[in-house]
Amino acid sequence: MPNIKSAIKRVKTSEKRRALNASQRSSLRSAVKTADQAIVGADVEAAKAALIVATKKLDKAVTKGLIHKNAAARKKSRLAKKVNALSVQA
Repeated sequence: MPNIKSAIKRVKTSEKRRALNASQRSSLRSAVKTADQAIVGADVEAAKAALIVATKKLDKAVTKGLIHKNAAARKKSRLAKKVNALSVQA
């Protein structure tokens, strides 16, 4: 444990940020998994709705600095490609 006041404060804020980032990252992963499960389940409407939610969460994560913008773009593109392929089949 640090002795200097500013270092003590830094530890506290770092812990808060870490917990918040972990929560947001978990929520993001859940949204992407939900979209993937809807795609696997071949439910077009649910897949489209889940894609919208996942896209919003990915964009939000980029603005918060949680993930890199190219990583988010890649994930969104792959999900959209799967949903579009599912729509064509149906």
